[in-house]
Amino acid sequence: MNAFQHLHLENLQAVTRRHFFGKLAGGIGAAALASMLEPAAFGGSMPIDPMAPKPPHFPAKAKRVIYLHMAGSPSQLDLFDHKPKLVELNGQNCPDSLIKKERFAFIKGVPKMLGSPYKFAPAGKSGLMLSELLPNLATVADDICVVRSMWTDQFNHAPAQLFLHTGSSRPGRPAMGSWLTYGLGCESQNLPGFVVLTSGGKTPDGGASLWGSAFLPTVYQGVQCRSQGDPVLYVSNPEGMSSKVRRESLDALRDLNQMHLKQVGDPETLTRISQYELAYRMQTSVPDLMDISKESEAVKELYGIEPGKVSFANNCLLARRLMERGTRFVHLYHWGWDSHGTSPGDDLMTSLPQRCKETDKATAALIKDLKQRGMLDDTLVVWSGEFGRTPMNEERNGSKFLGRDHHPHCFSMWMAGGGIKSGATYGETDELGYHVAKDKVHVHDLQATILHSMGLNHEKLTFLFQGRDYRLTDVHGEVVKGLLA
Repeated sequence: MNAFQHLHLENLQAVTRRHFFGKLAGGIGAAALASMLEPAAFGGSMPIDPMAPKPPHFPAKAKRVIYLHMAGSPSQLDLFDHKPKLVELNGQNCPDSLIKKERFAFIKGVPKMLGSPYKFAPAGKSGLMLSELLPNLATVADDICVVRSMWTDQFNHAPAQLFLHTGSSRPGRPAMGSWLTYGLGCESQNLPGFVVLTSGGKTPDGGASLWGSAFLPTVYQGVQCRSQGDPVLYVSNPEGMSSKVRRESLDALRDLNQMHLKQVGDPETLTRISQYELAYRMQTSVPDLMDISKESEAVKELYGIEPGKVSFANNCLLARRLMERGTRFVHLYHWGWDSHGTSPGDDLMTSLPQRCKETDKATAALIKDLKQRGMLDDTLVVWSGEFGRTPMNEERNGSKFLGRDHHPHCFSMWMAGGGIKSGATYGETDELGYHVAKDKVHVHDLQATILHSMGLNHEKLTFLFQGRDYRLTDVHGEVVKGLLA
């Protein structure tokens, strides 16, 4: 090994605290692996399981997270943030003070104010004001906490989604689910710690980087499952290969990887060994997980599932099933909320009600189902888009359809369970819904609060990469104590 190779190896090994165990592959590490793999199959020569459960920094309120992301960003002004003054000013020119030196994605000239065409009414004992488009969510109003004062640095979809879920507007940072599984491991031996489910016909603009592990070991990246066809691509045996031959092939690969680990010490070799074994076990565990036909008729009706189809309802039910089986983080993406108003396919009068119809029942069902199973108290459910929508009508190219442009200055989202206040609201926007007026919550603050609910100090959950310690919240973020129960 020449000097350059030696230096490269030292740098590679320095990026993970688990290198210590990798060097002791025949000793401490071998004894620790028994919790993950069949002890008899490996002869005491394997390193530690990188996905083994780890203790939190402090006692946690939540053990697991379900994040429901509405890709494209729902209009907070038509769902959660009731603005009578905006309705009063509907059709009038936007004040110059609001748009002077402002950057918009599509609005040009002087736009007109756009009051919501939908009625709002108080829901639950808390009196939470919700749109008529969310009748099912209104039935669980006393279980959620709506944050009306979110804001972000980004106003285009891919950068905003990346910023929300990885802490950076550019690809190359680990996803929130990756950070959580890196920090806490996984309670399931047969399923991934971080699972992604998509619906709505398209994947989110940020693509697979939204659930990638970046510089963290790849064992922590999200595994995308499908509710139609093979649940996980390439997890099944190739045609003509029996389970016995597959097992023998994996044993041979394991031996080769162990030889490589002892020779080079690359931490990614641990990931490779671990992932091969997890994939083997998933061949039996995943088909059973994905078979939602086994659920009771009452549960099927509660969610409004569509067996054999790709739907948000199916994915919500799958999320609950994954939580029951020990998965740490499940991320659902539902595409189609980009209400610009250029056609009936993206306007407030046709598209927005359709998106609500696709998601409202199953969202409320998830809260009810978790609660009746005694799981809501230690499961954190988060619902959001990546930014907000403008109080003005976009009217791109003179369109007659109602729509709103991207708006980073304020948006609404909600949380439930996992140590979060219930039947509450947090923060306020001004009378037009243009700026946050009280209790601003930045994206990094939200990330810090989610990690806190899971028992993790966002400033201490770090990973050494290229000479510096990285974290989900970069160098920002404060836990929003006003959201905590």
